[in-house]
Amino acid sequence: MAAKKGKTSEVKGVSRYYEVSGDSIKSKKSVCPRCGNGVFLAAHADRQSCGKCGYTEFKK
Repeated sequence: MAAKKGKTSEVKGVSRYYEVSGDSIKSKKSVCPRCGNGVFLAAHADRQSCGKCGYTEFKK
């Protein structure tokens, strides 16, 4: 593979999903109510859906 030139500003890993402030950690995305912690809902234009179980919440 060829090396990429320059730096990427994309945040990778777990820090995409969580926000740390002081001693507390907060999730940036909604968690699936069926699957529980660690499984996030994908944000679409008109809904949020779980890729694991298929749970869907429609936006109003």
